[in-house]
Amino acid sequence: MSAELKEVVRKYALQNAALYGGKANPKAVMGKAMAERPELRSRAQEVAAAADEVCRELAGLPFDDICRMAEDIDPALLKRTKCERKQVLPDLPLAIEGKVVMRVAPGPSGPLHLGHTRVAILNDEYVKRYKGKYINRMEDTNPEKIDPDAYRMIPEDLEWLGAEIHETVIQSDRFELYYDVARRLIDLGKAFVCLCKAEDMHRYKESSMACPHRDQSPEEAHELFDRMLSHGFGGGEAVLVVKTDLHHPNPAVRDFVGLRIVDSVPHPRTGTRYTVYPMMNLSVAVDDHELGLTHVIRGKDHLNNTLRQEYIFNYFGWKKPQYFHYGLVSIPDTMLKTSAIGAGIRSGEYSGWDDVRLGTVRAMARRGIQAEAIRNYWIDVGMKEVDIEFSWDNLYSFNKQIVDRTASRYFFVWEPEMIDIVGTDHIEAHCPVHPDHRDRGCRDHVLSAPLSVYMTAEDLEGFKQRGTVRLKDLCNLRWEDGRAVYAGNDISVLKEGWKIAHWAPPTAVPADVFLPDGTVRSGVAEPLAESDLGEVVQFERFGFARVETLGPKVRAYFAHT
Repeated sequence: MSAELKEVVRKYALQNAALYGGKANPKAVMGKAMAERPELRSRAQEVAAAADEVCRELAGLPFDDICRMAEDIDPALLKRTKCERKQVLPDLPLAIEGKVVMRVAPGPSGPLHLGHTRVAILNDEYVKRYKGKYINRMEDTNPEKIDPDAYRMIPEDLEWLGAEIHETVIQSDRFELYYDVARRLIDLGKAFVCLCKAEDMHRYKESSMACPHRDQSPEEAHELFDRMLSHGFGGGEAVLVVKTDLHHPNPAVRDFVGLRIVDSVPHPRTGTRYTVYPMMNLSVAVDDHELGLTHVIRGKDHLNNTLRQEYIFNYFGWKKPQYFHYGLVSIPDTMLKTSAIGAGIRSGEYSGWDDVRLGTVRAMARRGIQAEAIRNYWIDVGMKEVDIEFSWDNLYSFNKQIVDRTASRYFFVWEPEMIDIVGTDHIEAHCPVHPDHRDRGCRDHVLSAPLSVYMTAEDLEGFKQRGTVRLKDLCNLRWEDGRAVYAGNDISVLKEGWKIAHWAPPTAVPADVFLPDGTVRSGVAEPLAESDLGEVVQFERFGFARVETLGPKVRAYFAHT
């Protein structure tokens, strides 16, 4: 390619790589080049080939070097490297400043996972916008699915996410309230006690038929309900049913169970005192009213529940909250189900709720995923009604814009091999702790004869095949007669196509980096500072990781590239 063509293609390849995490898109580069130089349109095939070649050359360079090289050409090329939120949440209808009341309603089967964070963050954003009240309502009315530790872990997770909770309500403290509402429904002729088997009840509903108990008098219903409360029935023998419309076009909305008996396990907070448990549609309707909810945000999988709950609101003449239902989200490549995770922890498959293979909030924090990044992700997704698949790449992009500003840089060499360097007896390296914050100083390394460094096995093999390599911030090397020979320190060799490799000094310490897929990359790393403990660092040409231990071996958890 001509020097003129290479110059314009290289400029936009550097810009594209800097804007998108170090990987340039040849088609985008080609478009930019021809937009600046329209005369190149007649040479489209040549431009495409040049873009492919230059993008391949840049693929082996560290991200920091790409940014510096782009800035050397024109600082304006980097003006969009700081990722910002793309979306702003729409205003809430009928929201009055200081009057908005919203809630997050987790079930304490375990700590929060990534899926829970959507509703927690969206509600929190709106409450903060309208200076309202945010309630954490622990919905613990299924004693078979409660982890006692979740009462502690969920508030901790909400705090880590930055959600400002003003009041915590636990439903197991409110049994008598639910019983009172059930009695009032019976008085209104809107509830009855059903003694049918579950399969018979289902058959009646599907056929729009009344079960034999539906027409019982309030006196009969009260007597049976009192018997339920006094342990006169066993589990599955009796339920309180809320009447709706037997001919509703949606069978799921027809008469629904409001309270049931669970006597198989004691409740971790109330023991065996209560065995009649409210179903979600009754307890949620009651609490949303009693707590003064003005707006409710939840997934569209709750659309049928909203229809059921509205019957209770209408029977009592209660003012209904404004309901909003967003689309469902599937989160691939991670484990979210708390029952399976809990079983895995007990069996030893997982190390705990923060095992980095999991999709829990605790696992995200352990990996160095920032709460602000999760928040920015969900604000960007917003309140869309369409179903989506969670994008890990987008979350990592939001996280990178945060951690890249402050993360100290280090070299981590996996599958390390030590090589000797000949041709000089003294080399100094002054590697910036952070390329944008020169005031933070450098990682200084002084190598004296006999000189040796660690390289990855892959980089060393590539060096031997090509015959040249630049060790980042250290020196250039040639492979001659089976030896690594010092070849000066002129960075202009990069323009000649020399590849960059990272390295580690002989003083490097053992290091393990744990990846989300359960694998471990073992190697050596530059000695880290004490201040890096618990923080996210960037292992150049490897990725960002959160440091959990410093010695005698560095232990870090991978976040993303």
